[in-house]
Amino acid sequence: MRIGQYQLKNCLIAAPMAGVTDRPFRSLCYDMGAGMTVSEMLSSNPQVWQTDKSRLRMVHSDELGIRSVQIAGSDPVDMATAAKINADSGAQIIDINMGCPAKKVNKKLAGSALLRHPDLVAEILSAVVNAVDVPVTLKIRTGWSPDERNCVEIAKLAERCGIQALTIHGRTRECLFKGEAEYDSIRTVKQSVSIPIIANGDITDPLKARAVLDYTGADALMIGRAAQGRPWIFREIQHYLDTGELLPPLPIAEVQQIMQKHVRELHDFYGQGKGTRIARKHVSWYLKEHAPDDQFRRSFNAIEDASEQLEALEAYFENFLRK
Repeated sequence: MRIGQYQLKNCLIAAPMAGVTDRPFRSLCYDMGAGMTVSEMLSSNPQVWQTDKSRLRMVHSDELGIRSVQIAGSDPVDMATAAKINADSGAQIIDINMGCPAKKVNKKLAGSALLRHPDLVAEILSAVVNAVDVPVTLKIRTGWSPDERNCVEIAKLAERCGIQALTIHGRTRECLFKGEAEYDSIRTVKQSVSIPIIANGDITDPLKARAVLDYTGADALMIGRAAQGRPWIFREIQHYLDTGELLPPLPIAEVQQIMQKHVRELHDFYGQGKGTRIARKHVSWYLKEHAPDDQFRRSFNAIEDASEQLEALEAYFENFLRK
């Protein structure tokens, strides 16, 4: 799988997820077998670039692997400027978000709302491609609604504008994350264009990954929600694609090691106050299958001190392993 001049180490990509795929999580997914990771969405509005949130999202140097940065917006000039600033800051690939279904994004005519305006899509894609010397990719859904599916039209337009890879989430904006992903549309798009196609949506295990690749003919897979609390899913899928064998479940001691390292890195990256708050959702995802009664997770979420978080996790696993 190549994107422009960049050769990915495999066909598995960690999806951009706002509030999730920060630098610590991207590094973890790459260590756990992702061939590339994509940063969480960055607004093209220059008025927000000086916020702490945006400044942290714009740190691209010294990252492992290919640095792909996602931008979102509806103004072609702003999008071109945002692309250039991120490329100058170390981004090696610029990804354009036209798939986000969030109301607050769509109200600004960004994300998947743009799929209803192909002429504006063309303006934005052309402006961004012409503004930077790095490859530009695009992420979309299959359309605005089941009655307005236009992913083939957008894919052909993207290819004409110089987009070098296209990711398709197999749902319309109206579907949000409900129902099952529609792989028929992804397959049709793959047959309609020559640029690499990345399939996204409901890829939750190695068997599903193999089936989606085979059915759609996609060049790569993008995995999002299934990696939350389970970043080793990339390693599991790659092993199965390579050998046809399923890896055994990860030992609980290794889960502990990965999770505690992740929590420490969140504390270091954000500072102990914000890092402690952000660690809560990640710990909740990690422990979903191990602490189904929520009792530990509720008590963990009340902890305000970073060192106390780590001590609580240590105690939890000691107790769990004694059972």
